[in-house]
Amino acid sequence: MDGHTPKTSDAQRLLELQRAAHRREGPPNARVRIDRLDRLDDMVRKRSESFADAISADFGNRSRFETALLETMVTLSAIRYARKNVRWWMEPAYQEVDLTFWPGSAWIRREPLGVIGVVSPWNYPLQLALSPLVDIIAGGNRAIIKPSEQTPNFSDLLHRAVSETFAEEEVGVVTGGPEVASEFTRLPFDHLVFTGSTSIGRKVAQAAADGLVPTTLELGGKSPVVICPSGSMTKAVKAIAYGKFINAGQTCIAPDYVMAPRERMIELAEQVLAEARRSYPDVGGDYSSMISERAFDRMTAAIAEAEQGGAKILRHPAPADRSKRLLPPIVVLDAPENCMLMREEIFGPVLPIVGYDTLDDALEWINSHPHPLALYIFAEDRKEQTKVLDRTQSGGVTVNGTLLHIAQEGLPFGGVGASGMGAYHGRAGFDRFTHARAVFKTGFFNAASWLAPPYGKRAKRLLKFLMR
Repeated sequence: MDGHTPKTSDAQRLLELQRAAHRREGPPNARVRIDRLDRLDDMVRKRSESFADAISADFGNRSRFETALLETMVTLSAIRYARKNVRWWMEPAYQEVDLTFWPGSAWIRREPLGVIGVVSPWNYPLQLALSPLVDIIAGGNRAIIKPSEQTPNFSDLLHRAVSETFAEEEVGVVTGGPEVASEFTRLPFDHLVFTGSTSIGRKVAQAAADGLVPTTLELGGKSPVVICPSGSMTKAVKAIAYGKFINAGQTCIAPDYVMAPRERMIELAEQVLAEARRSYPDVGGDYSSMISERAFDRMTAAIAEAEQGGAKILRHPAPADRSKRLLPPIVVLDAPENCMLMREEIFGPVLPIVGYDTLDDALEWINSHPHPLALYIFAEDRKEQTKVLDRTQSGGVTVNGTLLHIAQEGLPFGGVGASGMGAYHGRAGFDRFTHARAVFKTGFFNAASWLAPPYGKRAKRLLKFLMR
C-alpha cells in the first residue's frame, strides 16, 4: 500500500468528522471561540522554544530570535486582537429598510463556512499555519492544516501540539509529501487557504475549482521598492537591508528588487551591503540558511547568469557554504532584464538594484510586470507617495519601511492579480471565513402583499407610487 494513503484517508476522515460536528452543533458562541483562541495561545506560548528549535533544525540554521519576532509574536498578536474583537464582530449588522417594506427589518448574520483547509508553506511555517487558523476559529469554523513537507521536524511537532490542544472535531493536522498535498487540495472543503508560489497556486486553484471550493491564495511575486527623488537614503538603506536579508530573503513580501534614481544606485548598493555586513558580521548565528541545497544552487546559478550578462556583483566578505546552505548577502547592479533574477521571484538573499531616469519610468517598469504581493515606497514628499500609490497596484504597501504592513492586524493581508486572491488578518479574516447571510423579517403587516395578483386598482396605485 502507498505510504501516503493513510494520511490522505486521515484528511478525508477528519473532514467528515468535523463536518458532522459542525452540522450537529451549529455556530459556536463567543465563549467557545474565545476558549479555542485561549488554548491556541497557550499552545504557542508553551512550545515557542520547541517550535523555534524544530524550525532551525529544518533550515539547518534559523535565528531563534527571528522566529520569535516574525512568527511567535505575530501569531500571539493575531490571537490577542481576535479575542478582543470577536464578540462585536459576531453581532448582527442591521441594515436600512426601504420605506416600501416598513415596518420590516433587515440584518446580516456572519455565519461560519464550516470546515476550512489550510495548506501552509515552509518559509514561515508557524505563522503561516496558525495566523489563518486564528481567523478561522474567530469565524466559528473548524480546520485541517497541511504543513509543508520541507519542514518535517516542525510539521511533526505541530501535529503533536494540535492533537494535545484540540479535539479532532475542532482542529486537525495532516502531514505528508506532495501526493498528500495534491489530494488534500481536492477535498470538498468549505474553503481552502493556500500560501506558496504562484505556479503551485494555479494548480491549487484548478484542483479546488473542480469541487467549486472557494479559495484564498496568498502567493508572491516580485515585490518592488521605489526610492523616489525625495526618499531618505538613511531610512531606505536600513529598511531594505532588514526586509531583504532577514530569513535569508526567504520571505514572500521581501523586497525583490529596488528602483532607484540612476545617480544614487552605486551609493545605495554600497550602503545596503555595508548594513548587511553590520547586521550579520560573520553570517552565522542570526543569519538563516537556505531551506535546501536546491534553493542554494538556484541562487548561485542566478547570480552567475547575471554576472555573465554584465551585471556588477557586490558580495558580503563571508564565503558561501553549500554544505551549510549559507549564502551571504549579495547586491546586484545592472542585471540583464531577461535574466532569472529579473524574471522570477528571487526568494533568497540577493538584491538587484535597477536605475531609473524619471519616476514615471520606474512606475512604467513596475506596471509592465504582474501585480506584486507588496510594494515599498521611500518618499518624504507626500505627492510622490500618492503618485506611486495611484499609479501602481499591489497586495499591500509600507511607506518608508519594509514588511511592516503585514504585522498590522487592523489591515487586510492578501494579494491582487498574480500575487493572490482574498485577504485575511483581523476583521478581514473574520469576514473571509464567514458567510454574510441576508435576513429580512416582515413587520406586523406586509405592504408587499398588496402587490400580489390579481392586480387591482390598489396594486396599480401602489406601483405608481413606488415608481415615482
